[in-house]
Amino acid sequence: MRLGDFKYVFAVSGVRRLRGADIGLRIFAIVLAIGLWIFVNTAEQHSFASLTVPITYGSLPQGMVIVNHPPEFVKIEVTGPRSLLSLLDPERLTLKIDLRGVAAGQSEFKVYPAMFNVERNTAVTSISPDQLSLDIDRLVTRDVPVHLAVQGKVEAGYTITSVDITPPTVTIAGPSRFVAPLTSVSTDAFDLKGLTSDTDRSVDIVPPNPALGFSTGHVDARVNVAEAIADREFRAVDVEVKDSGFKYRVDPKQVTLTIRGPAVKLAGLAPKGMVYVDAKGVAPGSHELPLQVTLPDGMQLLHQSPDKVKLRMYREKLTTTADEHPS
Repeated sequence: MRLGDFKYVFAVSGVRRLRGADIGLRIFAIVLAIGLWIFVNTAEQHSFASLTVPITYGSLPQGMVIVNHPPEFVKIEVTGPRSLLSLLDPERLTLKIDLRGVAAGQSEFKVYPAMFNVERNTAVTSISPDQLSLDIDRLVTRDVPVHLAVQGKVEAGYTITSVDITPPTVTIAGPSRFVAPLTSVSTDAFDLKGLTSDTDRSVDIVPPNPALGFSTGHVDARVNVAEAIADREFRAVDVEVKDSGFKYRVDPKQVTLTIRGPAVKLAGLAPKGMVYVDAKGVAPGSHELPLQVTLPDGMQLLHQSPDKVKLRMYREKLTTTADEHPS
């Protein structure tokens, strides 16, 4: 073979090798592109998004009230193309629970994927919680008396004579289970410490349950205070003889008194001079005379022993105080 023939064969063989390598590269590129397309499309189709969706409870029958605190939000998971998931708005997916016709007691509501209006080609795959529990009760009203709570004590020797509350009753509204057991409601504590006279204050009502409503949140309270009345016994009280111009002897010389009056005044009361016999115009001789008791204003004699004494009047005129009681 000639030299030219060898050159031709070599050149053709090189071209064929180059063409084979180019085809291989093209095939590799096509396969890579297809793989990337499949990967991206698969990822696009199988994306997911977690959303927190609000819950509304509507059409609750008149006269009914929800006692418990049901969830305000539900969490859902939605799958689908990423481009569609990005368009989802939780507010537009609000879960609406229709309470029309519900009765008092426990009510259960199942949550289904179909209750969420998501985009086409997307699907709700997870819901939490997927069941809602509602505790329903009747709404009632009732009037109950107000009880004034107090703390401390009035001043020693004084006492509370009465308590006035305005208004004396309040109207309570709320679930029947909380209203029915109530017999009264209390106020904040009214401090009595050191009181010696009538006192007016406004005090707040203390709600026994946060689910209850009141016609008023406070009342006007008046605590009427007066001196405490007590009884006190006085023993060995001397009997005096008044208006006698003669010497005398009195028997017994001392008596016992029981007096009622304000405790503070009784504590400082001295009975000297309170008990006497009126001897004015009494002639000499033996006499049985009633005892006279003089009390301060506001005092009352409950008992005296004895209530009469024997008075012996002598004919001798009185000259000195020492002559009043001859032996």
